[in-house]
Amino acid sequence: MSDFDRVRDYLTGLQDRICAAIEQADGGARFVEDRWQRAEGGGGRTRVLRDGAVFEQAGIGFSDVSGTKLPPSASAARPELAGASWRAVGVSLVFHPRNPYLPTTHANVRHFRAMRDGETVAWWFGGGFDLTPFYPYDEDVRHWHGTARALCEPFGGEERYQAHKRWCDEYFFLKHRNETRGVGGLFFDDLHEDFERDFAYQRAVGDGFLDAYLPLVQRRRDLPYGERERQFQLYRRGRYVEFNLVFDRGTLFGLQSGGRTESILMSLPPLVRWEYGYQPEAESDEARLAQYLVPRDWLGEG
Repeated sequence: MSDFDRVRDYLTGLQDRICAAIEQADGGARFVEDRWQRAEGGGGRTRVLRDGAVFEQAGIGFSDVSGTKLPPSASAARPELAGASWRAVGVSLVFHPRNPYLPTTHANVRHFRAMRDGETVAWWFGGGFDLTPFYPYDEDVRHWHGTARALCEPFGGEERYQAHKRWCDEYFFLKHRNETRGVGGLFFDDLHEDFERDFAYQRAVGDGFLDAYLPLVQRRRDLPYGERERQFQLYRRGRYVEFNLVFDRGTLFGLQSGGRTESILMSLPPLVRWEYGYQPEAESDEARLAQYLVPRDWLGEG
């Protein structure tokens, strides 16, 4: 089995495992699968759970796509790959819970190869996971980052965690709002030092997602909330839309490479609102969120 096929098999299995765990956690809905093919090459399977007991919408997609020309967003970053064919495989998910006290979350793990004359000229791994709360709890954020730090331990320990935490803070940043998208996590790209070690790290990140997120589902899924909390959740979802449509590299790559629009935009929330000039009431729970939208040492060390 080729190295690429090994990565592909891991990712299809990861999608299956996460879907099974989320269906069990939700208890009220199941994922519906949509298989698709891409004209230029490859395809995927998009799975979406709607109107569940816990999740208003949960989407997780697997794709294995290829092409003969890199899209502008990729070729500009790597001009040495101009004219090379490429193949990319990955799993990406975004979960939008119903309860405003349970954070929205995103995770992605992916592998990319560029070829010229049948030979691989570049390869890399990328991925990570991040958390977007609306009403944050310190214990939830510490658990999230504690899980992230623990999975980094075999791969450089604190140095790896701090580097990829910082990369996450810098990447998931809305420049026009001067705020992070949430409380961060891990983000990495262009990892190509040693295939076996880098693939093992990708697996650790992919497998670690459920360890990081499922305890938060159990803690927050049944907390009571009212219309005020719901409206604030919908308002803050607008920031998620802004980031994904303006800054997210995966969205840009997918759309520019002729990807399947429905699958690319499944990350967007089913309901969202904007409000001109919104200002939360001083010292309210809604105003408290701003304290969390700046990079911080969430584990209280270093």
